[in-house]
Amino acid sequence: MEYILETHRLLKNFGGLIAVNNVDVRVGRNSLTLLIGPNGAGKTTFVNVCTGVLRPDGGRVFFNPHNDESKKIDITGWPSHRVYKAGFVRTFQIPQPFISLTVLDNILVALGNRGEDPFRAPVKPLWIREEEENMRRAFEILKKVELDNYWDWQAFRLGAGQLKMLEVARALATGAKLIALDEPIGGTDPAYASNIFKHLRSLKESVDVTFLVIEHRIDIALPFADYVYVMDKGSVISEGTPDVVVKDPKVIEVYIGG
Repeated sequence: MEYILETHRLLKNFGGLIAVNNVDVRVGRNSLTLLIGPNGAGKTTFVNVCTGVLRPDGGRVFFNPHNDESKKIDITGWPSHRVYKAGFVRTFQIPQPFISLTVLDNILVALGNRGEDPFRAPVKPLWIREEEENMRRAFEILKKVELDNYWDWQAFRLGAGQLKMLEVARALATGAKLIALDEPIGGTDPAYASNIFKHLRSLKESVDVTFLVIEHRIDIALPFADYVYVMDKGSVISEGTPDVVVKDPKVIEVYIGG
């Protein structure tokens, strides 16, 4: 198994509270890895430390975007913008969709265009080809998340679930290799929630991308996960495939049956 993210004894304290307690996690490349646990378990703090939103108090974070052990990067303590540029994207790091812009324009903004450079802008041949390529890529991404039929809609017209997928599409447009999602089906219509996970599964199988997902609705999320970590009180208390984790007495006690 090739791992795109590895943490070694990751630690984060808030005064006397140990929010992340020597956590070891390995996220397989092109997987959908689920991070579950009760409220206050440390899941979001863990992801925030990994993505540079918070600085760790101990341990290491390693990121391997290129599937090459010799190019594995120690990103411990990096600022969030540097982690983002390396290809590890937490969706809220991307600005919220521009609700007055169309779905297509939101993707084009995420893709960027060197034609915006004042020195290149007057010379059309220098940027027109890139603009055409960006348009092609934008529609390709929108098709993968089934938003291509809404390309000319202003973003505010989308439903909650569609806005979640627009966030994922924008992350893909940045070239992200690992995308961390915090409750991607939160606030969505239950009928659409499974579709979101179906899209994520499809994307990780068709695109070179990996998902690390924090989710409370495990009844919906578990069937789509490749591997699961369960946290409680800052520590990992169980890990394994979904069928193994749901039978673990510790998980039943603190989460499912708690």
